[in-house]
Amino acid sequence: MQYNKIVLAGGNGYLGQVLAAHYAPLAKEIVILGRSEKAAQGNIATIVWDGRNEGEWVNSLEGADMLINLCGKNVNCRYTAKNRAEIINSRVVPTQLLGQVIAGLQNPPRLWINVTSATIYRHAEDHAQDEETGQIGYGFSIDVCRQWEAAFFNCSTPATRQVALRMGIVLGRKDGVFPRLLNLVKLGMGGRQGDGQQYVAWVHEQDVAHSTEWLLQHSEISGVVNCTAPVAVKNTDLMQALRKAYGVPIGLPTPAWLLEIGAVVIGTETELILKSRWVAPKRLLDSGYHFRFSEADHAIKDILSLRV
Repeated sequence: MQYNKIVLAGGNGYLGQVLAAHYAPLAKEIVILGRSEKAAQGNIATIVWDGRNEGEWVNSLEGADMLINLCGKNVNCRYTAKNRAEIINSRVVPTQLLGQVIAGLQNPPRLWINVTSATIYRHAEDHAQDEETGQIGYGFSIDVCRQWEAAFFNCSTPATRQVALRMGIVLGRKDGVFPRLLNLVKLGMGGRQGDGQQYVAWVHEQDVAHSTEWLLQHSEISGVVNCTAPVAVKNTDLMQALRKAYGVPIGLPTPAWLLEIGAVVIGTETELILKSRWVAPKRLLDSGYHFRFSEADHAIKDILSLRV
C-alpha cells in the first residue's frame, strides 16, 4: 500500500465518500471524523467527534500522511442571521481546533488540506480568476471564505504543510449539484438560469480525489490552490450539454425574477446560481497536474454512464 493513513474530518458527506473510496485501495487506514457512529467498512473507520472539543479522536491524527478537512454547514439555505452564524462557525471552529491539536502532536500529518471555496473570487465574466491575479469579491459568501482561510493560515503547524483548496462545484452522480440539475432536465425545465451568461466553476469528483493525491505527492506546493476544471463553461452551455447528453431536446429557461421567488420557496439564495464563477486552476496546471475531465460535456457523459 502506498499510504499509511488518510484522515477525513467531516468526511461522512458526499465528498468525503468520494475521497474515502479513492483512498481505500491506496492506504492502510482511512479515518473519518464524523458526528455519529458508523460501522467500519474494510479499512475505513469512523471516529466520533463534535468539531469543537478534543477527545479520543486526537490520537487518529498521529502518523497520518494527510488530513483533509471537509467541515462546514451547507450554504444551500437562506442567509438568516442564525444560518449565517452557523455557516461561519461550522467552518472556523473545527479549523481552529484541528490547528490547535496538530500543533501538539508528536508525529503530525505531513499535509493538511482545508477544502474551502472558489466562490471567494469576484463575479467574473471578463477573465478567469487564478491564485496569483484573482480578485477577491464582496458579500456574505466571500466573508465566510475570508474568515475560514484566515483561521486556517493563522494556525502554526511548522511540521505540517498547509493547502487551502478552493473548490469549485463538484459534479458527480450520487449527490451534490449534478443530480439536481439532471432532475430539472428530466422535468423539461433544464434551460438557462437567469441570462445564462454566468460562468460555472465546476470540477469532476474524480479530479477532486486525484488532485488531493497530487498535492500529497508534491511537497513543494503549499498555500492557496484552486480546484476547478481548466475549461470554463457558461450556465447556458452547461445546461445544453446536460440536455444533449440525456436526450432532452428542449428545456424551459428560468428568468432571474422567477429564481428569486423559487429561492424563497425552497429556502436558498439566488447568488448560488447567478454569480459568475470563472476560476482557473493555475497552480495545479503549472505543477503538471493533468485533469481527467477538462471539458464539461465529457464530464457529463462520464457521470451519466454511471449507474447508482
